[in-house]
Amino acid sequence: MQKYGQHFLINENVINQIIDAALLLKSENLVEIGPGKGALTTRLIDRGCKNFTVVEIDPEMEAYLQKTLPKTAGVSILRQNFLQADLEKLAPRPTLFVSNLPYIDAADILDKVLGCPHFQAAVFMFQKEQAQRIRARAGEEGYGPLSVFSQLRSQISPICKAGRGCFNPPPKVESVVLAFMRPGTRLVPAEKWPSFKKLVSVAFLHKRKTLFNSWSLAGYDKQKITDVLAACKVKPTARPEEIPPAKYVELWQKLCC
Repeated sequence: MQKYGQHFLINENVINQIIDAALLLKSENLVEIGPGKGALTTRLIDRGCKNFTVVEIDPEMEAYLQKTLPKTAGVSILRQNFLQADLEKLAPRPTLFVSNLPYIDAADILDKVLGCPHFQAAVFMFQKEQAQRIRARAGEEGYGPLSVFSQLRSQISPICKAGRGCFNPPPKVESVVLAFMRPGTRLVPAEKWPSFKKLVSVAFLHKRKTLFNSWSLAGYDKQKITDVLAACKVKPTARPEEIPPAKYVELWQKLCC
């Protein structure tokens, strides 16, 4: 494992499947997160991509890319922690994000990308268990805030799997590549997302408690919670993991708007 916990992707078949998926999701702008030694970057260039941006936190990897990437490709290398980047400064064009994500920050990076005003699509690699949580449906194992927030802001499709041997050094877990597409309409406006995010997050904060109890503990008015649950035809004994994403939107609209 390297200084920043990198596991460099070396499997040509997986690399090709990621690039194929990315190029199908045509976009006016392209950003690669954590390019490392450029396994995806060089393949993107080989497939005709030019004038895109890569964001790399590791100064050694930045220096390596500066030396090895062809200048004619016009790749802009930004050395920065992606989680600290101001995505509103991106060119105001539909943007495709691509990455073999660092496991430790994968959920936070996904959340940041899906909240980007210019997000159009993304192709990301995750730890297998995390990918399952992202795609889990209400009532399934692993369903939680990550599932709700991801599914409401994107259409998610599986691309491929990547075993431990696809990386150097090999991680202790298996990986899955997922594609994300911006939905036609967003059920929660961007400016109201913090309110919605808080409501869902606190619902799952206390394991094995009902929605009513979790929201009551968070300070929401008890009588209003009771009235909203009834209006939305949700049982007063319902637990957070039983509620699908669209129903959370309905509950939030009546409880908070």
